[in-house]
Amino acid sequence: MNSFIAALLLFATQPVGPAGTGPSPAVMLTDASLPTHTIYRPADLGAAGRLPLVVWGNGGCRNLGNSAQAFLTEIASHRFLVVAVGRIGALDAPPQRGAVTARPGSADGVFQPETTTAAMISAIDWAVAENIRPGSVYRGRIDTGRIAVAGHSCGGLLALDASRDPRVTTTMTMNSGALNDGWHPIGVDATKASLPRLHGPVLYVSGGVSDAAYPNALDDIGRIDHVPVFLAVRDVGHGGTYREANGGAYGRLASAWLRWRLKGDRAAAAAFSSTGEFGRDPAWSLSGRLPPR
Repeated sequence: MNSFIAALLLFATQPVGPAGTGPSPAVMLTDASLPTHTIYRPADLGAAGRLPLVVWGNGGCRNLGNSAQAFLTEIASHRFLVVAVGRIGALDAPPQRGAVTARPGSADGVFQPETTTAAMISAIDWAVAENIRPGSVYRGRIDTGRIAVAGHSCGGLLALDASRDPRVTTTMTMNSGALNDGWHPIGVDATKASLPRLHGPVLYVSGGVSDAAYPNALDDIGRIDHVPVFLAVRDVGHGGTYREANGGAYGRLASAWLRWRLKGDRAAAAAFSSTGEFGRDPAWSLSGRLPPR
């Protein structure tokens, strides 16, 4: 491999200095107690207070914990502990999937993704255990009563499925939506029939009509009538703005939602009103039922 290309890959996949626009610049790192995941957190834990937990599923259900590094660092800088499925790795590495199997005589089938919903639940289990484990740097620092699950594309399906866990407070389904017919990832139960299991407010973020998952999101919202569900659309396509500086527009919106739903931040809540930051921005189209402020 060309040494310059190797250096670029190394730079792209290793922790960098504290970053993000929140009050506590954040870092990306690994922890020996959870080697299968990647952690984003404020660099100075002592000054950050108790951190609500955000568990992230990557696009493609990849085991690539730095796939949305800029976006997740931005969230963590607002004083959250973010745990992403997968280790830090090369961003251009091909996915490692198992066999794809079609049903006889059908256009439907299944495929084996790199990760399943179990990896999301294990991150929650880890955080709960670390919060009380003697000697843990996170002991007493995690607000385990305030937990969000979120994800991009196939990772959004992981989040929908993991939302069945009673410890989950809110869900962010990004460039994604529950499946009906078609190809289903093994180990992920996120179909239209599973939507009634949602028990907290749900935010859908979509890239608009050019986003392949846009119809799924619209269909979900039409079916969910038992919990508050809200849709934010920005015409950026299926790839979103995850790799833009500080996660771009998605980073600002997701951070505000989490500050509202997990921290009770009233200013962040107001940003979703028709006269708030996102409601006034013509690049965002907002609809649905917001939770009470």
